[in-house]
Amino acid sequence: MSGGAREPQVEPHWQGHRDRLRGKLLTRGAGALEDYELLEVMLMAFIPRRDVKPIAKALMARFGSLSGMLAAPPADLVKVDGIGETVAAYLKAVADLQSRASREEIRKRPAISSWSALIAYVRTELQHEGREQFRVLFLDRKNQLIADEVMGHGTVDHAPVYPREIARRALELQASSLILVHNHPSGDTTPSRADIDMTREIIDVLDPFDITVHDHLIAGTGGVTSFRTAGLI
Repeated sequence: MSGGAREPQVEPHWQGHRDRLRGKLLTRGAGALEDYELLEVMLMAFIPRRDVKPIAKALMARFGSLSGMLAAPPADLVKVDGIGETVAAYLKAVADLQSRASREEIRKRPAISSWSALIAYVRTELQHEGREQFRVLFLDRKNQLIADEVMGHGTVDHAPVYPREIARRALELQASSLILVHNHPSGDTTPSRADIDMTREIIDVLDPFDITVHDHLIAGTGGVTSFRTAGLI
């Protein structure tokens, strides 16, 4: 009984591309890769037996940016061909790791002296939020973060805010100061008249308790606007 010669295994066309991309990352750093290429490297670990370049490009096309993709809910991620529930869960884990890392940065030192870290955290948390959300960063006497709490959920253009509830919570946490944060889902971070009036009302309610409002930040895809920098506080 004779056996024929075994056909040599042909390496998938994308395997060499994976090797080159990994090598580029390791030798030249992430700055040498395009956004979609960095996303490819991450997807390689999640999807080991498929060309992930088209998937990475499809994710970028659908969500517009890496931050938009990481902020997307799993129900939207799985609409992209090649992304199942498992991969969607992995991508959300990456997003949560990014969020927690940003939160660690503002917990390590006084929030108001770590401005770039604070802005990065606010953008990570809120710039792609589809509904308006009002949050308060409660700070101690050293201006270190005690808690970051959502004080109001809303619609695409409004989140109810109750100044006396914010004051009550600040007293419970023994906060000495706070930073107000909310988002504009439209992307335009220009403060509205209602935003300005509400900020003034919160400041007035907290004043008898010697609790300071350091700033009010509005986040959106256009960036972050500071009331203090704009001369509104």
